[in-house]
Amino acid sequence: MALRHPALARLAPGEGRLTLGLELPLDNDWGPSRQTADRAAGRPHGVPDLAEHARLARLADRLGFAGLWVRDVPLFDPVRFGDAGTVFETFTHLGHLAAVTERAVLGTAAVVLPLREPLLVAKAAATVDALSGGRMLLGLASGDRPVEYPLFGRDFEARGAAFREGLHTLRAAWRPGPLELPGAGLGADFQLEVLPKPEQPAGIPIAVAGGAQQTPEWIAEHADASLNYPRDLGALRLRTRQWRELAGEKPYLTPMVLTLQEDPDAPARPIRLGLSTGRNALIEHLETMALSGVSHVSFNLRPNDRPVEELLQELAEHVLPRFSASVA
Repeated sequence: MALRHPALARLAPGEGRLTLGLELPLDNDWGPSRQTADRAAGRPHGVPDLAEHARLARLADRLGFAGLWVRDVPLFDPVRFGDAGTVFETFTHLGHLAAVTERAVLGTAAVVLPLREPLLVAKAAATVDALSGGRMLLGLASGDRPVEYPLFGRDFEARGAAFREGLHTLRAAWRPGPLELPGAGLGADFQLEVLPKPEQPAGIPIAVAGGAQQTPEWIAEHADASLNYPRDLGALRLRTRQWRELAGEKPYLTPMVLTLQEDPDAPARPIRLGLSTGRNALIEHLETMALSGVSHVSFNLRPNDRPVEELLQELAEHVLPRFSASVA
């Protein structure tokens, strides 16, 4: 995998080892103090302050976090979802991150493929891969927000079929030589090609997020990795076992919402999609995740009240070294 997909090999070095990354934005706009300040200033909840974003991304890369992940949220819906994601357009943002970082894998968690033109996604992702020196990983989802689909002229109920067709188009676009798409009406007289080609020899690795309206067997066959939602440890063990049975050694990646307490010995307690914990219990939790077959965990730090730079420094000093052998 290292030779074929260097980006995925960095996130998933194998042999039960774990790497750690960060979900952007690097902001704490979900924290109680920030929410109070936002209400007082009339700012909408869920829209991050991105003024320090490039500096913090550089810092995270320098500290040794293995991946930086951005979410594809086409439209801010404060009523039904209340989360603006990383705000910036996904591939534009990744292109900027490619310029300001050197080592971290740049991942999408995840691009809503049925809302986009697959050939343009292929070109955008390959551009990021080339600009970053082969550090792109493309997480793909079918989308879970019905309100968005009519605005893009797409059929929400048909998103499963659109996802399958779109993924096949991506693979075809990244292969060397002219584009070959059965049923597209391209005869021998057409020599159309999507450029640039990816930097990574086998093309850009694809991680399918959640179920994407597909069967587990289809995902295991057509994806390079599973990007799955956080679960309690019992459910996680079951899910990773099922994935291994279907997909063999293909990696299992998961995000985690993290509230990191100042007290290093604070016990872990579950919160929505993650943990509130001190660093010592966090380390124990991550070690259990690694033993369960998880290859990479990305932290979402937005619920914290503590300064983001302080959180990054604590994680880098006390947590990353416990998993440093995982980072290629």
